[in-house]
Amino acid sequence: MNNMKRKIAWTISAIALMVMCCPVIAFAADGAEEYVPNMYASFWALIPPVVAIALALITKEVYSSLFIGIVIGGVFYSNFTFEKTVTHVVQDGFVGVLADSYNMGILIFLVILGTIVCLMNRAGGSAAFGRWAEVHIKTRVGAQIATIILGILIFIDDYFNCLTVGSVMRPVTDAQNVSRAKLAYLIDATAAPVCIIAPISSWAAAVTGFVEGEDGFSIFIRAIPYNFYAILTILMMIAMVVMKVEYGPMKVHEDNAKKGDIYTTPDRPYANTEEEAVDNCKGKVMDLLIPIISLIICCVIGMIYTGGFFDGVGFVEAFSGSDASQGLVYGSFFAFVITIVLYLVRRVLKFDECMACLPDGFKAMVPAILILVFAWTLKSMTDSLGAAEYVAGIVAGSAEGMVNLLPAIIFLVGCFLAFATGTSWGTFGILIPIVVHAFEGKNETMMIIAISACMAGAVCGDHCSPISDTTIMASAGAQCNHINHVNTQLPYAASCAVISFITYIIAGFVQSAWIALPAGIIMMLAFVTFMKFSQKKQTAAFLQKKEA
Repeated sequence: MNNMKRKIAWTISAIALMVMCCPVIAFAADGAEEYVPNMYASFWALIPPVVAIALALITKEVYSSLFIGIVIGGVFYSNFTFEKTVTHVVQDGFVGVLADSYNMGILIFLVILGTIVCLMNRAGGSAAFGRWAEVHIKTRVGAQIATIILGILIFIDDYFNCLTVGSVMRPVTDAQNVSRAKLAYLIDATAAPVCIIAPISSWAAAVTGFVEGEDGFSIFIRAIPYNFYAILTILMMIAMVVMKVEYGPMKVHEDNAKKGDIYTTPDRPYANTEEEAVDNCKGKVMDLLIPIISLIICCVIGMIYTGGFFDGVGFVEAFSGSDASQGLVYGSFFAFVITIVLYLVRRVLKFDECMACLPDGFKAMVPAILILVFAWTLKSMTDSLGAAEYVAGIVAGSAEGMVNLLPAIIFLVGCFLAFATGTSWGTFGILIPIVVHAFEGKNETMMIIAISACMAGAVCGDHCSPISDTTIMASAGAQCNHINHVNTQLPYAASCAVISFITYIIAGFVQSAWIALPAGIIMMLAFVTFMKFSQKKQTAAFLQKKEA
């Protein structure tokens, strides 16, 4: 009841704010051929995602929070007219994002992957892998390290990474009492941060496409040592697992997990979708490994196929020009067929049992699909309000002067833009062309550092944002409450962001990765060590108080 009252109060407050601000809005010129909202490319374009994020963090309820943000965006776009608000939200928003072929491809990929996971569970492959893991992985640290290694190995695509690592490692981490929130963090921290420093990935392809007038792939390779946030995130994650360091809300979740409660909160968003038939005595480890390996190989082939590899285009060029959405659909479909054939040949499942996994796999992905659709619709609202143009104008206007501090500033702008919009690729598309234009033909090293800052900031903001599709996928892969994942991950991402910001200041002055990167690594290790000693001190104080 209190939560409902809080949501109603927030909604009324948001509407009241919009009405009060109406008189101070600068109106667009009359007679424009194309409709332009009065709030276009202004500060108000960022209000919808900010409200949605704030409400999600306060109320712990993501669906209504995103919807309120969408409605506010529609109201702003329509200049406070009812009919245009409804048509923009429904037609341009929900219908528009679902009609988009790229988005639909991702949703199809989700459903097929959910079905494959369901098949692996029914066939007993997941249970067999769990039994193998119980013998070979006997500690919480071992389970987390195994998750990290698998996450690093699957560097092709962040969506693929999140869902595959989650489905494979979830039984292993559950057996070692690792919290679902910690699993979601490990998945998220080995998704985008790994993809953005992997030359052969959908992310590398995206970045390469945004660097116009230059050799995009060469610049991407040279930018890797300067991608401080991605490198330091991976280092921080490994160091914290090995040194057994936790802080913030994550410590609460991990302490509860050690006692047997891997969820902490009562919400179980995936409780009704977990498969019961996991004790199939015919199931072997190969019944999990072959589908996963098939999925990886088929998805790689699917991606290079969309890039023209089989038409004579080189492998690297094909990957750079690939369509990740189509490639993942092709790959997952053929992996799905291979999986069914495998189980039928091995007689671990009947054909009707395989087909029964189709609706079950779809149901398993419904929470992720719902949040994704809401997040995409919210992004379409911010796009229609010119949020990107507003931020781009700010960055372009401040490009002159403070050259040495510019990488750090770009990093912060990238963080904010990706956090507010929930898209790292959109942030690449906005900031990288501006950076290339600002430094092209002037200082190539600074251009490389600044492009890295764009990528690092985008990944950082994407990592923190509750409306980011990668964050949503990580929650789905770990089958963790989405807001729990956001709350527990945020302090870790923020800590790494602060150290990365300082490192970019150093890089802007020294303009050498051989100096800046070691400095960042030293700061990160010092921070983790400090948190370790703080944790020991807190534990000792608690035990002393308990004894007294």
